Formats: sequence, structure tokens, C-alpha cells
Amino acid sequence: MAEGTRTVLDMRGIEKRFGDVKALDNVGFDLIAGEIHALLGVNGAGKSTLIKILSGVYTKDEGRITIGGKVFDLGSPRAAIEAGIAVVQQHPELVGDLSGAENIFLGHESSRRGLFSRIDRSDLATRANALLARFPIDVDLSRRVADMPAVDREIVAILHALRLENARILILDEPTSTLTEREKASLFSMMRMLKAAGIAIIYITHRLEEVYEIADRFTVFRGGRNVACHTVTEARTTGMSIPNLMLGTGGGLTFPPRCSRINGDAVLEVSGLSCDGMFRDVTFTARKGEILGIFGLVGSGVDELSKALFGVFRPDRGEMRLHGRPVSLRSPAQALRSGIFLVPGDRRTEGLTLNENVIFNTTVANLGRASFGGLLRFGANRRNARALAEKVDLQPMRLDRSLRGFSGGNQQKVVIAKGLYRQAKVYIFVEPTVGVDIGARSKIYALMREISQDAAVIVISSDCDEVHGVADRTLALYKGAPVGGADRDMSRDHLLHAGIMGGIAA
Repeated sequence: MAEGTRTVLDMRGIEKRFGDVKALDNVGFDLIAGEIHALLGVNGAGKSTLIKILSGVYTKDEGRITIGGKVFDLGSPRAAIEAGIAVVQQHPELVGDLSGAENIFLGHESSRRGLFSRIDRSDLATRANALLARFPIDVDLSRRVADMPAVDREIVAILHALRLENARILILDEPTSTLTEREKASLFSMMRMLKAAGIAIIYITHRLEEVYEIADRFTVFRGGRNVACHTVTEARTTGMSIPNLMLGTGGGLTFPPRCSRINGDAVLEVSGLSCDGMFRDVTFTARKGEILGIFGLVGSGVDELSKALFGVFRPDRGEMRLHGRPVSLRSPAQALRSGIFLVPGDRRTEGLTLNENVIFNTTVANLGRASFGGLLRFGANRRNARALAEKVDLQPMRLDRSLRGFSGGNQQKVVIAKGLYRQAKVYIFVEPTVGVDIGARSKIYALMREISQDAAVIVISSDCDEVHGVADRTLALYKGAPVGGADRDMSRDHLLHAGIMGGIAA
């Protein structure tokens, strides 16, 4: 540790068991005031358990936690807040109809206590401006949260976490998972400002390239232990492989082998498909036995295209043919009946019912198969859900647990299991690995390749490396228009240039 640094958090010998499972095994973790410390590991590695202990959600079984030189026993979220720990979850719960200032002080709107105390919005504005004086960031807190861009909502959530003057440790869980590159730059600017103000930040991310961009140090968890802690400078200068640290020696993100010959039957043919103001003149053929990749940045029309292919939007022009027959989709229900299944980009709001369990979420898209005579086939549904959960490698194998209790990667696996239960002819994956760790990504890519043996698979993503790595043929969308054509596989650089610049690089 460099001379002059001040340790704000020191965790030693931390252990946590859940029944026979040892989630944390003699773990140590430290944090320096005014640093950004990335916390890395695949799902189940132990990082989430550590953070829940630090935020008071779980109690440790063994070990010692020292904050600012004082030993703390963090037995509740309130105790963690009083110790100066602020947490921003991956999906902050904000009230869309309230302003940014009202969300920041939600639950603490008035200093007066009493049943009939009134909210003084002028006082709220004054307190919000005082917070912005501490952490100057360009955000309009008088604006309704529902009208804010994603990065401003993230900033409001951070300011809500830092509203108390004693806050000295900020935990950010996957804050960039829904941000564009420009929005990410704004968030990173705020993080650097907080760092300069002495706030220590624990940064949880699955996007390893961001570690080099924003972090000072990183700690890697594997199998309930912290297996490495290095400075980013050290990792960069030595050529250290973070994926190898996360997965074990020789591990890393690998894509399954591509199709050697593309000659499968045409399943979905799209010709000149257009939705005014969204995309135009999109043409491609998706074949059985291959993966078709479509790359496009946020705002390029890729999300709208996926929804048109699934019947959410009705095209103004063009034609879709399924197994050679024209099809006009008027709704997602009709798309499902036709054999088209969408794995949406926002799995939490569009793909899953988070309060329901794995069995419900797996079978809900095919109630005709899940029921008989109007009654659910409980035994058969459990057996089918278990078989599919094993196929997608769901961890843990807890079929009766609500989806809120699973990691992002395992939630995505349940959406895929839901699609497999539907037995579709065309599978459309949109942003399939957002918020998914490196281990789950490899499994999802392998599942896509396996699914493609019996159905057409289309992968739509704003991650150029993902599209190029997993697909047999590719095209890009730029400002709603296709670039490159899907009759061949473009090189990675050509695909990136097509999606960013609107043309193929020379």
C-alpha cells in the first residue's frame, strides 16, 4: 500500500455459511479512502455475499470488520448506513412520478416529525442544492425521474445513497449495465469526482474492460475466497489475464466453434422490412444450423427491429416469410404461436415475473403444454422445469425460489429455459449477456449454438465482439439502415466500422 494512504475499510477472516455451503472462507478485503476498487468474480464466487455482509443484509459467522479504525458489527442495513456505507443496487428502485430531489430524500422529506407534517418542497430543493455543492454534477434534480435519461437516474440513486454526511464508502453494483458509451463516460466522471472528494468506491462489474478504464485496484473472488488483489497498473504492465484469475488458470471467455458450412434450411426470411422512424429496408435470411448476428448501437434501430420481428411493432413495408410462407404478426402472442421466441434485452421487465418461481417462469410462455383441461400439470411442469434448469446449468437448482433471488446470469438462463419449453422455430436474443459474468456468458453462447442445431438463432447486440464472436454471418444497423448485408461474415473491424460509421472500412 502506498505511503500516505488511509485504510477506510478492513475486513479480516470473514466467513459465512448457508447450511453445508461455505459461501465465504477466511476472506480478507481492504479499501482505501478515495480509491475505486473493482470487485470481480463469476456468479457464486462470493462477492455478493461479502457485499451483503458489508451492507448489513447478512451477518458474518466469523471475522472482524474495521471501518475508519473502529470495529463494527454490522447486524442490519441501518447499522451499515450509520457506519457510513452507502449502496446503489444494479436496478435502483426510484419513483418515476417524483422529481430527482424528491427521490433523493424519499423517506426523509421533512425534518419535522408527526402524522400531519407537510412536505416542504422548497426545503427539499435547498437540501438538494447543498448536496450538489458537495458533489457538483450536471443534473436537473427538479426534473421528473421518469423523464430522465438512464445515467441521470443512476446519479439520482447515487445522490440518494450519499445524502447523509457521514457516507464514506459507496458500493456500486453493475451501474453501467443499461448505459450508452456517452452515458457511461458521464457516470465515470462523477465517480472520479467522488474519488477526489475522498469517497471510497467498491465497483462491481462484469465488463472487464471497464476495470482498466476506471479502477485503481481490483480484487478477484473465486470459490468463496479472494484469490487476487492487484493494482490496475500492475495488471496492465504485466499483461495479467483477469479472466484467468476469475475462472482458474487457462480459463477465459471462448466462443463455440462456428458452423463450417452454411447450407441449412431457410427458416425466417425478411425482405425490405421497414418501420418509419425506427428502421428501414432490412433484409436477411435466418437458417437452421447457424447463428445470424446483427450489431447496432443504442438508437440504431436494433431494439425496434427485434420487437417488430416479435409482433410488438407492425412494419409499414416489407415482408416476413416463415418456412417459405408469408407471415404478418399483429402481436407477441401471434409470434409465439408462429414459432418465434424473443429473449428480450431487459429480462427483468420484459422476460420474467420476478416474484414468481423458476417453474412458473419456465412454463408460462406455453400454457397449452403446461396445462390439461384448464388445470396446471404440476408434476409434469416441475419435471420439465428441472430438466431445462439442468440443461441451462441453473445455479443454484432451487425451482421454488423466486427469480429475485437469482443472479443476472441465472435469470437469463431461466429466460432461455422458458424459450426451450416453448419449442420455437426462431430464437431472437437481444443483448443476451448484459450484466452476466464471464462464466455464464460462455454457457449462454454454448446454448445458443446448441439451439441453432434445431432452430434459427438471431443474436442482436450492441457488443461488436459478442456479435462477431458468436455469429456465423453478420450485418450492422446504422441509424436504422442495414450495412454490409448478411450473406457473409464481416471481419470484426469491418463490422465495428459499419455499426459506428455507417460504412465498411477499406
